[in-house]
Amino acid sequence: MIRSTLAAFAESISIPARKRSGPLTFTPNRVKVELLAGLTVALALVPEAVAFAFVAGVEPLVGLYAAFIVGLITALIGGRPGMISGATGALAVVMVALVADHGVEYLFATVVLMGLLQIGAGIFKLGKFIRLVPHPVMLGFVNGLAIGTG
Repeated sequence: MIRSTLAAFAESISIPARKRSGPLTFTPNRVKVELLAGLTVALALVPEAVAFAFVAGVEPLVGLYAAFIVGLITALIGGRPGMISGATGALAVVMVALVADHGVEYLFATVVLMGLLQIGAGIFKLGKFIRLVPHPVMLGFVNGLAIGTG
């Protein structure tokens, strides 16, 4: 009952997805664009992963491995434009307290649980509810993260 009500509400606020017509073809221009996009993400992700590893209180190599695995899984399963598939400030701020209280041993279990929750949110299409969060709240959250990690 509740699930069908939530699904109906989510459908009413959703924007229809753009349908891709035909298979994805790789022209020389498309290959160039994809390579430049991958290089840009890789160059931006390395310092970000190392910085968030320092903030979380773990070794920089742990941050690099985590960034690589998340990127690999996103590439294999498939992503969407604007999808966050790297280290984030919100995660680093939460992980500081976790690593300080329980040690690095609990970090892996926490990240696996976080992934399972994200998969569940995707299956139940809960991402549509983010539209209900006002823009000033999002700005305040991001500004708070900037202050917390800075």
